[in-house]
Amino acid sequence: MALPMVLRGRLSLPVIGAPMFLISGPELVIAQCTSGIIGSIPSLNARPPELLDAWLRQITAACTAYAAAHPGDPVAPHAVNLIVNKANARLEHDLEVVVANRVPVVITSLSAPDDIVPRIHAYGGIVLHDVISTRHAQRALKAGVDGLILVCAGAGGHAGTLSPFALVSEVRAFYDGLIALSGAMSTGSGILAAQAMGADLAYIGTRFIATCESNAGDAYKSMIVDASAADIVYTPLFSGVHGNYLKPSVVAAGLDPDNLPAPEPGASYRRRDDRPPAWKTIWGAGQGVGAIDAVEPVATVVARLRSEYDAARRALAATGYKE
Repeated sequence: MALPMVLRGRLSLPVIGAPMFLISGPELVIAQCTSGIIGSIPSLNARPPELLDAWLRQITAACTAYAAAHPGDPVAPHAVNLIVNKANARLEHDLEVVVANRVPVVITSLSAPDDIVPRIHAYGGIVLHDVISTRHAQRALKAGVDGLILVCAGAGGHAGTLSPFALVSEVRAFYDGLIALSGAMSTGSGILAAQAMGADLAYIGTRFIATCESNAGDAYKSMIVDASAADIVYTPLFSGVHGNYLKPSVVAAGLDPDNLPAPEPGASYRRRDDRPPAWKTIWGAGQGVGAIDAVEPVATVVARLRSEYDAARRALAATGYKE
């Protein structure tokens, strides 16, 4: 489909850098946007809450200055992730800051953003919503969102369990709008595959943990570089919602990743202060870690993704398949 006006002509690669809890900060977002992909940040990463306004002003100023100095380079819009859940006590505050800063793209997660969409649309912004099933997708569309982010099996963070082949196909049966696809993509060929399946954009997080600009510590980045898909465990234990985590970090916290406690009945998303004591050292990652072998600047990573994407397109065209 045609991209929304806020995105047209502003991307060097059809990619959203996913918002990552504790990992994404202004430096990472600025590096992503000035490399031509959408950079995003969870509002909850700004602590105290008053810091969010300063971060958004910093991002806007840096991207504006870069665009002025490099008029031939696409500079992508930035995004803020809002957790729509009763456990998020600062949602209204963060939403007010987002509106005041006229953030071009808002990514909502968990509950449907009924009350948020009109406030973002009022200044011309767009809302994309995370979903893991067709039921969630249909509910988000009723709220008037501008696009869906399909979070499939293998994605980092709060991932679903469905194959991207299955979920994209089922959602496309009733929705022809913007789709971003998430799930273990760390290469340019993965981005092209997402488009071939019917998505418009790739939604990539884990690949940007091991970058110079991310807020991950050196040990976390090294663990990403050393890990493979077999080192990922899927559990709701640490946040109340199922997510993918690095097994070595679970082991380091004194737990057995293959024998984790069962979730409590009726468990739901937990606030930061309600999580297990070891949660800060339990590190999230998706199954695409095996394709990451170095800590590099974001610009280098995006340039490689673009090169791989172009090479994959040429290779596919060269197969010469005919009916």
